[in-house]
Amino acid sequence: MKPFLRKLFSPLLKIFESGTSEYVYKPSHRLVLIVMGGLFAALAALVVFVAEDNGAEYFLPIVLFGGLGIVSLIIGFLGTDRAVAKIWGSA
Repeated sequence: MKPFLRKLFSPLLKIFESGTSEYVYKPSHRLVLIVMGGLFAALAALVVFVAEDNGAEYFLPIVLFGGLGIVSLIIGFLGTDRAVAKIWGSA
């Protein structure tokens, strides 16, 4: 399943996995990235729930929090160590 998902999200993963420079990676970086992605996705879902009828006013927070959450979860679960380090700015 993971190879199929990596192929599906390869355009996004290539952005973060590119490069040849040294990077600093710790396993806690991946854990924190997954937790933060889950929190952002939950926050976007909460905004969707609160904004049932007034969707146009809440569109920007839904897109921002949802996008950040989904990208963080994709990199956290499917990305290489370099991708995780790059998203933290240590690559």
